[in-house]
Order: sequence, then structure tokens, then C-alpha cells
Amino acid sequence: MRNSTRVVLLSLLPILVFLSNTATAQLRTDFYKNTCPNVESLVRDAVMKKLQQTVVTAPATLRLFFHDCFVRGCDASILLASPSEQAEKDHRINLSLAGDGFDTIIKAKAAVDSNPKCRNKVSCADILAIAARDVVNLKGGPFYKVELGRRDGRVSTKDSVPNHLPSPRFTVDQLLSNFAANGLNITDLVALSGTTIYFFQNKWQQHRPF
Repeated sequence: MRNSTRVVLLSLLPILVFLSNTATAQLRTDFYKNTCPNVESLVRDAVMKKLQQTVVTAPATLRLFFHDCFVRGCDASILLASPSEQAEKDHRINLSLAGDGFDTIIKAKAAVDSNPKCRNKVSCADILAIAARDVVNLKGGPFYKVELGRRDGRVSTKDSVPNHLPSPRFTVDQLLSNFAANGLNITDLVALSGTTIYFFQNKWQQHRPF
């Protein structure tokens, strides 16, 4: 089982590295060197604790990361709430996102802000990117460096989601076009789809009543 999980996670590596290190701003691995030098260890500890609580943490966090990056770029706008339920997270496609993914980022953000030197210094967008890397690594996948320095998005609308995230009604050509718009190809499409199915299938098998 562990070897199978590692193979699945390895197939995701190119996508994660590409999305994690693609942005309009100048990103660098030592962005928080002076403001919050231990940010990655704080996030990793929080992610590890969450993984110990539920196996859904890994796929939920990965899906959250991809759904965020596909709409407005990796700016954590998927986390924003709207009193009138008009934010990205309120779109019907995003209603299937597991609460454990959101909870992972909430706990990681709380862990970072618990350090007086780091409080309100680290963007949620960076925390989400680090957490996505850490769930992969902690489940047996490889470790890779995440470039940091993203700014959190301040705009999140339900209307911005259509045509950016793959719909269950998409044809193969539409799926390929959607992934191509994000710099990804058919190999990435198969890897991402297969990984989500793999994790949720194993979750069901672990909790099946027979």
C-alpha cells in the first residue's frame, strides 16, 4: 500500500511544483528569512497533526490547492467567505471540497500566527502552497522546495469559477483545453484525476463495514 501511494504521489510532483512556483510576483524560497524563518516547520507540524486525525486531509488539501490555483492563480481566494454566499467556495463545483482541507489551512495559519514574530506576516496563499507540498511528502511522496512571497487575493466571486474549473459535464477535449490554459497537459490530467480517486477509494476501504 505504501509503495502504491508513493507512485501515485510521484505522478503529482510535476503539477505541484509547477503550480507552487508559478506566479506573477517575484517568488523566492527565503522570502520569510527575516520575518518568519521557521514558517515551514510551523506549517509542517500543523499538517502532520491534522494527517494523524483523518486520512481525508491529504486529498482534501490537494483539491483545495488546485481549485484555488485554477481560478485566480494561487492566491487563497478559495478561502474567502461571503455573507451573501457569493464567493468562490460557494459555487456548486466547490461545494464538494472537503471541510478537512479548509481545516488544515486554518490550523496551519493558527500555528504560524501563534509565533509572535510571524503573526500576520505570512500569507494564506503561501501556507496553502506549503501545506500541499507537506501532505504529499508526509504521505510518502518526495519533498520539494516551495518558492514563497504570494499575496492573498482580496476578491473572490462565485461568477469567476465557471470555465476555470473542470466541470463533471466536460468532454475530454474541454478537460484538455482547461488544463492547457493552466500550463498542464494530458499526463497531468490523468495524474490529478487518478490521485483523487486513489485516495478516496482507500479511505472507503479503510472504513467499509465488511
